[in-house]
Amino acid sequence: MADSLTQLEDNVIQVDDEPVSDFDDETNESEAGSSLTSITSSILRGKVDEGGRTYAVYGKEEYGFPMDEPELDRIDMCHAKYYALLNKKRFLAPIPTNPQKILDLGCGTGIWCIDVADEFPSAEVVGIDIAPTQPTWVPANCRFELDDMEQAWTWSENTFDFIFSRDLIAAVRDFPKLINQCYTHLKPGGYVEFQCVTGILQSDDDSVPKDCALQKFSDSIRLAGEAFGTKVDDPMRWKGWFEERGFEDVTEHVIKLPVNTWPKDKRLKLLGAWEMENLLSSLEGMVMRIFQKALGWTAEEVLVFLVDVRKDIKNRNLHGYWPFYVVSGRKPMSGVVV
Repeated sequence: MADSLTQLEDNVIQVDDEPVSDFDDETNESEAGSSLTSITSSILRGKVDEGGRTYAVYGKEEYGFPMDEPELDRIDMCHAKYYALLNKKRFLAPIPTNPQKILDLGCGTGIWCIDVADEFPSAEVVGIDIAPTQPTWVPANCRFELDDMEQAWTWSENTFDFIFSRDLIAAVRDFPKLINQCYTHLKPGGYVEFQCVTGILQSDDDSVPKDCALQKFSDSIRLAGEAFGTKVDDPMRWKGWFEERGFEDVTEHVIKLPVNTWPKDKRLKLLGAWEMENLLSSLEGMVMRIFQKALGWTAEEVLVFLVDVRKDIKNRNLHGYWPFYVVSGRKPMSGVVV
């Protein structure tokens, strides 16, 4: 019998034809170190750049999203949203019940690490990020390092039971290289899992016109990601890259995340409310840097464009959703790297 998650993936989401509900009343008004690294004050402060937002300055390549307080709040909200999306699970890989070492790539606020450290007291949970935005009060088995995941790793090979990453949007320029690093540093039998929402808008009933602002927003994200070097549709290729590197039992789940409160199902409606708030309150931070640097837009052009995008996000007649990819794989027991 298929589990509830599989059923959710396969089913077409039913549309709510009822008048606007109380979900909309609350959301539609929004407009809104590594041991080898010395963390200097400039790294801690970041750099004020496009649109007055603060961006990380550590790392070889530019990251497309900010590192300031509004962005950290958004990350924590998304953490709760994804927990609901995955039916109260932090990940889907069948890792051992008593893992010893877990790595989170691009840990952001560190909230996933903290929750997993509490869930698995047997494990040392390590989170890395190019922005030192994690708290100091954490479980004893949790720590954070300032590091660039796309550079050479300094950890021992064959050492992690589980390597995890989530929403590496506008962050990774070479996923096959990163997947190879994961393979090398996993213990034989260890698991890797990548999760990410793509910016490739979908609709099952053709209710999103090709010339509407929301569809143009999705198209612009795709073009900007290509020019910025961080393709937003890379998650669609993860499964193949995992298999090419030699991972076994590779699984792929593609889960629908509604853009607003259009679904009839109460759980999906709540998820849509979260995602609508995520978009309405964070659009500038999501695209200001990549639209300016990759597409050559001015800040004014970005802001004017987003006015119509916000209108479409609130439009419950547009039954759009983002595909959320979850891909995991297991390193073979014979895969010791020497």
